[in-house]
Amino acid sequence: VLVSVCLCFRDVPSVDILVWSELPTGAGLGSSAAYAVCLAAALLVTCGAISCPLKEGEATARWTEEELTLINSWALQGERVIHGNPSGVDNAVGTWGRSVRERGKEMSPVASRVPMLRILLTNTKVPRSTKVLVAGVKEKILKFPAIMNPVLDSIDAISQECQSVLEAMPENPSPEHYPVLEELFDINQHHLNVLGVGHPCLDRLCRVTASHGLHSKLTGAGGGGCGITLLRPDTSPLAVEAAKQDLCACGFECWETKLGAPGVTLHSPSSLNTRVLHALSEG
Repeated sequence: VLVSVCLCFRDVPSVDILVWSELPTGAGLGSSAAYAVCLAAALLVTCGAISCPLKEGEATARWTEEELTLINSWALQGERVIHGNPSGVDNAVGTWGRSVRERGKEMSPVASRVPMLRILLTNTKVPRSTKVLVAGVKEKILKFPAIMNPVLDSIDAISQECQSVLEAMPENPSPEHYPVLEELFDINQHHLNVLGVGHPCLDRLCRVTASHGLHSKLTGAGGGGCGITLLRPDTSPLAVEAAKQDLCACGFECWETKLGAPGVTLHSPSSLNTRVLHALSEG
């Protein structure tokens, strides 16, 4: 795929590619999509297919909508090599950032502003293969279409309801929004178990966080990997710390973070922190 990018626009250039990441691989965090998006953007710039938008003195810059669409299309090809038949959601989020709307195979960024949500991200450290899990879901749908297709329709309805809530929150923030999101988390997690992408470690994660009044669901392809736990704005630091301690006692690894980021971005060296610069120079 990488050679194809170059051959489509000019002769294959001589380049050295150094990749550094803090994302754990095979954990449901879209690390392969992040890799594919960054690599596609870098090669398209090198080949002259898209601009180099960073101006002198700027720390970061973004590409035009048309250029982002081209980056996304090539990143999807890379994801297909890795996963076989990916949904395209991960590379679309990696390209545009924030929230992305999926309709069939069509992806588009959600136009309206959505809130930054606090979450607890937990890595169960159970390895899994997205390709195998996706194939398993497809097999189950073919075997029980009358049962599985309504489940997929319900998951789609959950996504639409969640989008409506998220879009309403910036304009009319209310404590009532969070219980709705928590309930959607719970329903979605049960549906994903029906599809066969759950795992006992993810069930344990949900039970542990529920004991602290928190709501969780798997992320990525499931089958292990990571889960996310929604944190309300008024969730106390003590409750979060207690949940983290119990999860770590299970052998899991936890981070508190936020959902929502700007997507693929061109950075100047001066905008990178010391740790990243050190890692890149070591490579």
